[in-house]
Amino acid sequence: MPPINPQLSETHVVGTATREWKVRAQECPVLAGHHIAHVGVADAAAPYEMVRMDLSGTYLLSCSSGRGLILLDGRWQLCREGWACLAPPHALLAFRAEPGVRWEFTWVRYQQPPEQKPIITASSPALARFDPLPLRSAVLGLFHEMQSQTAPMTVTHWVALIHTYVLRFARPWQTDDRLGHLWEYVAARLGEPWSLDALARHSHLSAEHLRRLCRRELGRSPMHQVIYLRMQLAANLLATTTDKVETIATAVGYENPFVFSTTFKKWVGWRPSDYRAKQR
Repeated sequence: MPPINPQLSETHVVGTATREWKVRAQECPVLAGHHIAHVGVADAAAPYEMVRMDLSGTYLLSCSSGRGLILLDGRWQLCREGWACLAPPHALLAFRAEPGVRWEFTWVRYQQPPEQKPIITASSPALARFDPLPLRSAVLGLFHEMQSQTAPMTVTHWVALIHTYVLRFARPWQTDDRLGHLWEYVAARLGEPWSLDALARHSHLSAEHLRRLCRRELGRSPMHQVIYLRMQLAANLLATTTDKVETIATAVGYENPFVFSTTFKKWVGWRPSDYRAKQR
């Protein structure tokens, strides 16, 4: 895996070997009706790379063939055929094609109106198995319909399908109910000193069983999920309050502000003070 470059900056390198089929909300107002900024399918090859330092909305990427690297949760991870990743608003997200390996993926990027709750929830997966073909087909169907402009009502149906497939991944109701209840409970009490044993006790599972369930359903370990929820709350408090960084650190479960600041930069891409300044 490549090292995490502390000098990452906003980037979108396509390259001559990459093809993209995309539709933007500016040309398809039906997408905007679902708060979707743009959708697309990419057949990517190096030097394809994208870096978003502060996502304006939820971003889903689904791999239909090959593989690529994704910087998510502060670390590089492989995204292979039959897997998808989901990044929340106001997070650092980067991905790139590997030299010599083609990577076909579908993406859906949402906008995030201030008054609208994101589609992502406390129990949404970060990286998990996902059938890529229905979403890919719907995006390509929308793309070709926009090219022909022969049946405007068909556009509405394609967009509704795209949104439905994203929600199917973001809100996996087939997930063990104990996980859903656990993360909603934890999300409301992030200042508490959570440990794996405490999480297991609350979910009435063994620590090992909880670890396996979280890996399978969320693509994260239980303690990584706690960190993720803490960083999301911290980002919201930094953007919407004037509380001191030390106060926010305590509110999300960190006694040491330095540890909080280091963790926040790793997961979000900015130091807390810089993130607040940028949001303002």
